[in-house]
Amino acid sequence: MHELPSTRTVDEVDGQAGVTFPDPYRWLEDDASDEVRAWQREQGAFAADWVRQWPHFDALKDRVEHYMVQRFSSMPIRSGDSWFWSDYAEGQTQASVFVGDEAYGDGKCLFDPVKENPDQPPFLSWTAPAPDGKTIAIGVCADGSEANTIKLIDVASGDTLPGPEQVLPDAWMGGVTWLPDASGFFFQAFTKDVEANERALYFHDMATGEQTVQDIGDVVPFEWVHVGISKDQQYAIAHVHLMTPKPLAIKRLPDGEWQPFITRVSGSLTGYIVGNNYIGITDIDADRGRVVSIPLDSENANDPSTWDTLIAESEATIRTLTPIGDYFYVAEFVETYSNIRIFDADGKQVGEVPLHEKGALVEMPFPLMNLDARGGAGEFVFAFSSLITSAGIYKHSPGSDQVETLKEPAVRLEGCVIDDYEATSEDGTKVPYHVVRQEGVTSGATLLYAYGGFNAPWQPGFPGVMATIVDAGGLFVHIHLRGGAEFGRSWWEGGRLKNKQNCYKDLYAVAEDLAARDISSHDRMALTGGSNGGMLCGMAVTQRPDLWAAVVPRVPFLDLIGGLRTPYGYNTCAIEFGDPKDADEVQRMALFSPYNLVDKDTAYPPVFIDAGDTDPRCPPFHARKFGARLQASAGNAPILLHIWENVGHGWATDEAIAIEEHSEYLAFVMQHVDLTPADG
Repeated sequence: MHELPSTRTVDEVDGQAGVTFPDPYRWLEDDASDEVRAWQREQGAFAADWVRQWPHFDALKDRVEHYMVQRFSSMPIRSGDSWFWSDYAEGQTQASVFVGDEAYGDGKCLFDPVKENPDQPPFLSWTAPAPDGKTIAIGVCADGSEANTIKLIDVASGDTLPGPEQVLPDAWMGGVTWLPDASGFFFQAFTKDVEANERALYFHDMATGEQTVQDIGDVVPFEWVHVGISKDQQYAIAHVHLMTPKPLAIKRLPDGEWQPFITRVSGSLTGYIVGNNYIGITDIDADRGRVVSIPLDSENANDPSTWDTLIAESEATIRTLTPIGDYFYVAEFVETYSNIRIFDADGKQVGEVPLHEKGALVEMPFPLMNLDARGGAGEFVFAFSSLITSAGIYKHSPGSDQVETLKEPAVRLEGCVIDDYEATSEDGTKVPYHVVRQEGVTSGATLLYAYGGFNAPWQPGFPGVMATIVDAGGLFVHIHLRGGAEFGRSWWEGGRLKNKQNCYKDLYAVAEDLAARDISSHDRMALTGGSNGGMLCGMAVTQRPDLWAAVVPRVPFLDLIGGLRTPYGYNTCAIEFGDPKDADEVQRMALFSPYNLVDKDTAYPPVFIDAGDTDPRCPPFHARKFGARLQASAGNAPILLHIWENVGHGWATDEAIAIEEHSEYLAFVMQHVDLTPADG
């Protein structure tokens, strides 16, 4: 078995706005250092050996492979006379692209990742067929980081066409937006290297092969930009800002100049141009959202009091709006579960989509990412899952009382039930959570899963590989913390910036509520989460080590002060945690920085830190520094660290690697909560 490497310390400090903090593991930030790379590999080898000594590891890996499903379902797209979709071919660990007469029918393969690179098949980031169906643009990621390049394919011949060489940051804006006549497309890409995180909006002309930068107004260089095309194909519209978007500029097609539209509102507004009006969802004067109509030629477009309300605010939290034919499909949360209502052009409700169980519409986390309308030949196409059923792909036609299944769910937790509970946080706020269990199992080993940040709803969808916990006779707990978007703007504001500690108090309240109800006990209670949820795990370890039998921070952001030295980290912290230019705010942010909170005299619970070495959002130094500092603290609990090579934030990970990765941390959890995997 490999040995845990020794870790030296340095006499360095880190700081911001004149405030300094000891930084004994600063040297672990150097990704290019041979010493750091060797240390990282030794840590990973030790962690891999540790979990694989467990005699049930191979059985667990089989169950992980059984429950492995994609985090976000790829939706089939109708263009021209054809359907385009992505799927995994037999035996492949990355998705291919297909075209055919019917979605998921017999189709022709347009992109095979194994043929692209047999040694390291690339990840398919996104697909965007041209409106005439003759050309398709796809995003290809080669290193797991999510940074991708555009590949253009002629559908008839399958040949690769010349295209842009710029690097796109991720798949979050859907890749490219085609003009209605397929003569070119808009896309957002980096202007410098990935680490600089500076972007621009470009237009690619298919005839000339040239790219031109688009001036849409005052946009900071790190912001995401989404371009959409109006229903009548007369306009392009550019939305900016990921979490609080607004329709900044409009362009008359094909050759008009970008003109300002909504430039100075203090809230979120996302939607589409329909006829001569902009129809969108806003949280301005409506905490849980309302749908408004704004004339394109309005002289007072920046004054929300002039907007006409089509669909009023209600107890439901409005999430997305999709124009289909002459109707609007409005997805919303009702007590955290998804509901879809249908409205006519005047805002009158005319029906609902009949969903077969309580669950979640499969959507991207942030409002700007959900602006690509789900549509195919006048039908609403959507993915839906529940806490016990993986995502299926469905379509619904206006006026129908039936939903047609395009693709059946891949897997289901048989003989299981979902219980809905509320815990009471320190300030009296009710915090909803769901417990997934086998019928007849009322208490026992438990894995908690949460996020709580950035206005991203934590939807009650299928837990994927974490279903192995329920499969093994344990309980899975899905939690809705403040900082998310499940209950509107105030739910986010209640768990961000100066209210950030509420998010962590909500988590501790749920853990204590589970124990008070005898659903679980702290010696059999584990916690995991990724990204901001990984930071949540770091906070839970350092603030309340007494609550947990094991904690697994995944792709975590753990060193807030160090994170301020990267462009991405600086902007992220400014959105959610505090003002990096204000000394008092920096002091307060240090209270939410798990790396800075580690106390060498405290005994911490068992921790397994799981991360990727090409992660652009939560660089691996966060995991390295936190792991090293925990390993130097008091106590004998195992502190394991595995940073996977050619793996990023998790969205572009090869399936074979992901199976190993998930198996390792779940094996760690099961050992510490006294579970063994179910038979296959």
